[in-house]
Amino acid sequence: MKTRLTILALLSLSMPASGTDSPPPFSSLAAGQVLPKEFRILTLPKIAANKFALVTDEGTTVLRVDSDHGAGSLALPLTTSAGDAPRLLEWRWKVSRVLDKADMRTKPGDDFSARVYVFFDVAMDSLSFADRTRLRLARMIAAPDVPTAALCYVWDNKYAVGYTQWSAYSNRAQMIVLQSGSANIGKWMTESRDIAADFRAAFGFDAPAVTGVAVGNDTDNTGELVSTWFGDVSLKKK
Repeated sequence: MKTRLTILALLSLSMPASGTDSPPPFSSLAAGQVLPKEFRILTLPKIAANKFALVTDEGTTVLRVDSDHGAGSLALPLTTSAGDAPRLLEWRWKVSRVLDKADMRTKPGDDFSARVYVFFDVAMDSLSFADRTRLRLARMIAAPDVPTAALCYVWDNKYAVGYTQWSAYSNRAQMIVLQSGSANIGKWMTESRDIAADFRAAFGFDAPAVTGVAVGNDTDNTGELVSTWFGDVSLKKK
């Protein structure tokens, strides 16, 4: 079994500091070039790695992520400071298919055609004793900067748009369905989320600093295949 939140969040926070919350947009890069140092590919131990490539789609460079019985994400150095103004997270995405056997309510079904993580720095002393214990253990095993909370926006196979569910792997990660079913397969869909409002709805208090964003997909539990495309991702003040 895997602790998806812990590993992905750990790797995103292990990226070299960029000093900016505006990494180069995919559209400014050349198709086929190596991903710039501002980005970091995230993988999971003992699980097949996804393939990441800059490709041309409709005349624009975008990120393509191919998953074949695998998992992985690309970490983006998008951050905010504590007490910063509310932010909008904006991006475009497209999928080749939805996953037949996925079910976000269960660990065996915890796969998605597309997902976008946002990691937050919640104060440790605000957590329950059980959550603090689990987090300390994760930080001892993995690294000292595993974050304390996350939102995960997903392209699901069956749950309705707007449906929310705590991750099957962690009660510190809220899953939020933005696209569902096959109606929009193969179409570019544009998203804009008020992450401060989504965080408050999930956790019940104001959002702390954002420590990173990661985009990707995963098919390691269901053993399926999917290709996902991501356009430019940005974090803007409202």
